[in-house]
Amino acid sequence: MGEIFNSILKPIEILVAWIMYGWHQLFTMIGMPAASGWTWALSIIGLVLVMRAAMIPLFVKQIKASRKMQLIQPELQKIQKKYKGKTDPDSRQAMTQETMELYRKEGTNPFSSCLPILVQSPFFFGLFRVLNGLDEIAVGKNDPIGPITKAVASQAESATIFGAQLSDHFLGANSLNTQIVTIVLIVLMSATTFTTQRQLMMKNMPASALDNPFAKQQKILLYAMPVLFAVSGVNFPIGVLIYWFTTNVWSMVQQFYVIRRMPTPGSEAEKALHERLARRGKPIPGSVPSAAAIGADGTDGSDGTEAVAPKPGGGQRQQPKGKKRAKNQGPPKAGRPEERDVTGDAGSEPTP
Repeated sequence: MGEIFNSILKPIEILVAWIMYGWHQLFTMIGMPAASGWTWALSIIGLVLVMRAAMIPLFVKQIKASRKMQLIQPELQKIQKKYKGKTDPDSRQAMTQETMELYRKEGTNPFSSCLPILVQSPFFFGLFRVLNGLDEIAVGKNDPIGPITKAVASQAESATIFGAQLSDHFLGANSLNTQIVTIVLIVLMSATTFTTQRQLMMKNMPASALDNPFAKQQKILLYAMPVLFAVSGVNFPIGVLIYWFTTNVWSMVQQFYVIRRMPTPGSEAEKALHERLARRGKPIPGSVPSAAAIGADGTDGSDGTEAVAPKPGGGQRQQPKGKKRAKNQGPPKAGRPEERDVTGDAGSEPTP
């Protein structure tokens, strides 16, 4: 089993090593010291930027899937209530089929929201293995990983930030600097995780979607995940914690942008968007200007286009008549408004 896992991760380790090395070479070319811990830390941040930029489509799909999963919870509860207490195989199968049909109809499923995490996990473990193996590569125990040769590994292994090596862990740390840097990174990592999840739940979901078992489970995870990360973070190298913190910041900023521009209908984010548009005098998407909003100049004030008011009467349009035909018909009858010639052309032919 371990051999299979290693064979799967090996290409990812090499890819991670090349991306880090490429960024390191770029920073070295612009004048940063090759052996500096900040140069290697920025190389890890560069790795995050490359990965997350490539996963933008998956992120958009994830946020849409999470939004839909929250919104269809009332329908899921109806299906569950319909088959409550029925444990026979036919009822179980029918409930599963109706649930899957609802997912198909809405274009979502519970696994769509996990795609970015699943895709990112191999790179996370690949970076972990690269950083964890630097010391053994540096002394010649392990083979090089792509461009991470013995000399490069030795350089990266000895690189420090605030006196802590990038490959150091909190557990078994030899210096107070390592423990302090690790604790600060774990706190930042946990805080950004909490902020990102809370932003998604509280700002981009209508109140009706937050009052269901699924939402309650999400709230539990909202507080449980930072604690889990804090506990597990003591086992990770400082370089991995930098990676984790950076990817959380990316998720938080990217999610903030998406929620601000494309909020869920009925959410607090949508209300805030409408308020911003109203303050700027811009039209609110989906709104129709009222009659009172149409100004004296014939515009509705939203986009400057002319608002055409309906003519009184709203009846059938009268056919234009030539002057000769109008003359032959004689004067208009009493109590009947005189029909106006709408052709405006004295030489027009009479209507047959």
